[in-house]
Amino acid sequence: MSVSSRTHVSPILHADHLAKEVESGERRLSILSDLSLAVFPGESVAILGQSGAGKSTLLGLLAGLDTPSGGELTLFGQSLRALDEDGRASLRAGRVGFVFQNFQLLPTLTALENVLLPLELSPSPGAEARARDWLTRVGLGERLDHLPKQLSGGEQQRVALARAFVTGAELVFADEPTGNLDPTTGERIIEALFSLNREAGTTLVLVTHDHALARRCDRCLRLEDGRLVEMARDEVMA
Repeated sequence: MSVSSRTHVSPILHADHLAKEVESGERRLSILSDLSLAVFPGESVAILGQSGAGKSTLLGLLAGLDTPSGGELTLFGQSLRALDEDGRASLRAGRVGFVFQNFQLLPTLTALENVLLPLELSPSPGAEARARDWLTRVGLGERLDHLPKQLSGGEQQRVALARAFVTGAELVFADEPTGNLDPTTGERIIEALFSLNREAGTTLVLVTHDHALARRCDRCLRLEDGRLVEMARDEVMA
């Protein structure tokens, strides 16, 4: 989305002067400070940063999985400050998908059952057919009944991709989605992630240290000293 077109669209996600502090022994440690961000519908945004910079902490705040120490955060136009944990979960249900570095699949459930999980929060006719369809889209139509331990790392992440998109999510958060994969498998997951994202027209926010992954996004930001800095395209290409 161009800068000019953003002026006519409300952000799907907006952080204003966001701060996060945690207790560390007898001290309070500042992880994020005075951080602002606006993400617009249909955008793909990468947040880059060194290990320990606070990328995963930021993602958890943006998704309403954690609460900030200060600042204001709105998701789908709703202030998260006004919502308790159940209210934030209700706001995310069916509208937000997640892809994690360690896949976060339930080990006792099959690939199909893992993808069905988010659909069970708001049951609807044809849920199983929908889950089967998304697993087929990621190339796992023949592995529906396999448990996670019977799947490779790349296959497990494909299950996670299907689970993230199966609800028709408006916004997908991805936390180092290729971090536990070898380069070749990681590249395949990148292709699958962006292919699904284009097909579904979803807004994508991902955190990564991988420049090859980040430069596939519309915008790239660097998390540095608790704040976000817009990156020029040539920085990302380096």
